[in-house]
Amino acid sequence: MFSPLRHLAALAGLALATACAPVAAPPGDAIIIAPAPEAGAEVDLQAQARTFVATLSTLVPVATSECAARTPAGTNCDFRILVDDRPGMPPNAFQMRDDAGRPVIGITLALIAEVGNADELAFIISHEVAHHILGHLDLQSRNAAIGAAALGQLAQTLGASDPGTVRQLQQLGAEVGARTYSRDYELEADRLGTVIAYRAGFDPLRGAQFFARIPDPGNRFLGTHPPNAARVAVVRQVMAGLGARV
Repeated sequence: MFSPLRHLAALAGLALATACAPVAAPPGDAIIIAPAPEAGAEVDLQAQARTFVATLSTLVPVATSECAARTPAGTNCDFRILVDDRPGMPPNAFQMRDDAGRPVIGITLALIAEVGNADELAFIISHEVAHHILGHLDLQSRNAAIGAAALGQLAQTLGASDPGTVRQLQQLGAEVGARTYSRDYELEADRLGTVIAYRAGFDPLRGAQFFARIPDPGNRFLGTHPPNAARVAVVRQVMAGLGARV
């Protein structure tokens, strides 16, 4: 279970943040955001640290409860919040599992320093929690394996005999397979993330304003993230269904 006091030490190392250029969204389930509009000025990092701890103290119990209610018995819902304090890491959040199968939500110090408000932070973390609840890591692994097998078989059918060529085609197939449904998974995580953040007492509509600071991926072929407008529309749709004013 998340312990705020344990992570205060990690947050104590925050340095003054300055504005930086927006960066493109990475493959996979990560969210990368550009600095908040006021990031050109010095950021009150002590206040950001307090916001981070307070947000997690409220959000994590709700996320744990939603995970237990929505997943099969035996699913690990003991979320570990990991602060990535490596120098030079851009604003980023991600979801993975550790060697023991425990779900890990990672967030960089740069994101903590630059997030616009508690609602944005809660929405971002809820989005990553939703990826775990919905089993997206396993689904992407399955899709990658299918893609690798398909192109590997195609290589053999076409008479490719060089092991290096076959491996390259398998790697290409794995990448294509992993990306095939990634935009659908992102929207699914936005939907459930909206519910989690809302039930924890945050405003997902305000939280989704960070999409205005993400470079819009548009509708690129095999793009990993959906258009920003589609993501905002999903949040508004879910909120309307929850009876909130949109």
